[in-house]
Amino acid sequence: MLQDFFMRNLRIAVAYSGGVDSSYLLYAANNAGCDVRAYFIKSQLQPEFERADAMSFAESIGVPLTIGTLDVLSESEVASNPPDRCYHCKAGILSHIWELARADGFTILCDGSNADDDESDRPGMRALREQGVSSPLRENGLSKADIRRLSKQAGLSTHDKPSYSCLATRIPTGVVITGEILEKIERAENALFGMGFTDFRVRLQPLGIPTYSAKLELPEAQWATAATRREEILEALTPDFKEVTLNLATRP
Repeated sequence: MLQDFFMRNLRIAVAYSGGVDSSYLLYAANNAGCDVRAYFIKSQLQPEFERADAMSFAESIGVPLTIGTLDVLSESEVASNPPDRCYHCKAGILSHIWELARADGFTILCDGSNADDDESDRPGMRALREQGVSSPLRENGLSKADIRRLSKQAGLSTHDKPSYSCLATRIPTGVVITGEILEKIERAENALFGMGFTDFRVRLQPLGIPTYSAKLELPEAQWATAATRREEILEALTPDFKEVTLNLATRP
């Protein structure tokens, strides 16, 4: 049981993203009486709202939060965007968190991976194993549905928060990642959030660098809204993208 893990590990650091899983882990550890601190790493691959969400949640449950910064694009294995980019990025972030956590006297680092996470589909999980990071939610068989249910029972604001992957996942493998490209994607997604769209992705499609198109992946229930707000969407996105299309085949 998760409670048993906390009884055996009374002082833990948590690699914190602000998402559903790591937020519940942070809450559960704190609720169990652990001496727990959250560590959030801000890089070019996280939109600003993720940092704001992380700060707000940690404050709401009274858990101290350390925010570090990391220039992940300085690593060629990340910026060149190879198939195992996620591994190299995760390895760099975890290494930095370990530095911060050890400086604070922590010897146990946990993350929010859950029982649904498939290692064969998530290169970043290799980094967790290599760096000795514990995944108590996964190790105790808690699925994403379980975590959402437990979060709702606990009254956590994150219980229905949509899953959100880093901005680099919007860029096709092999296309070099730059700060400029990431800013374009973040501006586009912020604009759509502002229009009320939810649980979507803006995928970048090269048209011949430095020209790109934006392919929108929206839940099917929001397609009609996108059609009626076509001009508003184009006005917001065409300063950064030559073309804006709606992908009718792939859901976010």
